[in-house]
Amino acid sequence: MSNRQFRLGLCQLMSRTDKEENMQRAEAMVREAAAGGASVVVLPEVFQCPFGHEYFEPYAEPRGGESMRRMAQWANELGIVLVGGSLTEQDGDKLYNTCYVFDRDGSLLADYRKIHMFDVDIPGKVSFRESDSFASGEDICVFDTDVGRMGVAICYDLRFPELMRAMARRGAEVILLPAKFTTPTGEAHWDLLTRARALDNELFFAAVCAARDPKGQCYGHSLVAGPYGDIKASCDEGEAVLLCDIDLSEVDRVREQIPAFRTLRDDLYPVAD
Repeated sequence: MSNRQFRLGLCQLMSRTDKEENMQRAEAMVREAAAGGASVVVLPEVFQCPFGHEYFEPYAEPRGGESMRRMAQWANELGIVLVGGSLTEQDGDKLYNTCYVFDRDGSLLADYRKIHMFDVDIPGKVSFRESDSFASGEDICVFDTDVGRMGVAICYDLRFPELMRAMARRGAEVILLPAKFTTPTGEAHWDLLTRARALDNELFFAAVCAARDPKGQCYGHSLVAGPYGDIKASCDEGEAVLLCDIDLSEVDRVREQIPAFRTLRDDLYPVAD
């Protein structure tokens, strides 16, 4: 592959209640993705535990903790860029929903604290206040790799096109989204939102959701959408390693053919930068 092409691996892991079991399963899936040729590999949101207030603090680790060190070792050994889903990060008396990104030598390439909290109440379907456990991040995350410039967001961030536009304006050609979308909201909006965010900014958008658990909490259906809004690869709700070949020259082609992203009118309406 050229330096504008690479294989992406999405690890659709089901989070169990045993932290060590989740870490071992995550490692196995990362290795499977790398063995399949993936040079950039992504894990789901808070993959070490189920998505519940009773788990967040007991499973939390400070920056530089054991889980972070282990993921750095995987990236270094396998020679991959590893987007480590997210962990519950303990920082003083606060918890953050944090994604760490590791370069091919295991060094920390970027980190992102989830900005938008999943505080929703849909009667009869889902009710949750993520802000009861987590503090919000304040920084947009865009980083350079040897295959291109990328951005990271987490789950509920998907609903905020302004954040994705800000990453695109900062040069991201791929946005990576670790998630634990619920089944009710996933059935209604997952495909629509991921394709729209790709099409909005004429870039690749890769969203990896946790696999469906026994309670049916997580939606699964990880996918990669292209800059034309088309689905390049997808899977169902079960555990899976999804591989997708990315050619970033497609971003250039689409932006030339339909120059919507390149003709934004900063003089008429505010555009995130």
